Amino acid sequence: MDDLTPDDKARYARHLTLPQIGEAGQAQLKASRVFSVGAGGLGSPALLYLAAAGVGRLTIIDDDTIERSNLQRQILHADQDVGESKSESAMIRLKQLNPSITIEIHSVRLTTENALNLLGGHDIVIDGTDNIPTRYLVSDACEILGIPWVYGSIYQFEGQVSVFNLEGGPNYRDLFPIPPPPESVPSCEDGGVLGVLPGVIGSIQATEAIKVLLGIGEPLRGRLLVYDALEMSMRTLNFSAIE
Repeated sequence: MDDLTPDDKARYARHLTLPQIGEAGQAQLKASRVFSVGAGGLGSPALLYLAAAGVGRLTIIDDDTIERSNLQRQILHADQDVGESKSESAMIRLKQLNPSITIEIHSVRLTTENALNLLGGHDIVIDGTDNIPTRYLVSDACEILGIPWVYGSIYQFEGQVSVFNLEGGPNYRDLFPIPPPPESVPSCEDGGVLGVLPGVIGSIQATEAIKVLLGIGEPLRGRLLVYDALEMSMRTLNFSAIE
């Protein structure tokens, strides 16, 4: 594990004073590898906070380009980036935030052909995707590779977060065994989404990832956190692996 440099100690001073993190925990973050599926609504806040926290290596996959309608919620990107690659724009912004970390990007779609190769070697995966088939692909690939992943989803004013495949815990298919018909799950484009909602959910995803990487607190293993922005309420639903 790499030692912290003087610059590290200055940058992460507020982490170092936390007894649950300290220098050993910060060095652990520096040695960690996180994979983000997407650099959009959920990926933006999650990646910003993971980069700021000092996660040493971030890998981003996103084959999309930036549209002006993205800017209402995808805070990694700016108006001048419209038309550019989301993964490349994300890399530039994150390196501006924290030049000391390593960022690898893949401007392609995650597929059954490349998922195992790309996800392999990472400590945890952040789900920033917005489509159901890719989410099942992430779940299956992480189960094969033995990698935990942090699930997040948003729709209109509601968001969900959970941690799957952690230390033998339940997986996505335990919570959602059968994929719903495609037409039954409207996209953000069709149904709309409150711009700040992914900021809340993505930040919770980053929090859960840091907890898992450091082995602290109680991650959302076997629990689904449901957030309602209109009611400003949170509730937690327990679930278990299918026997």
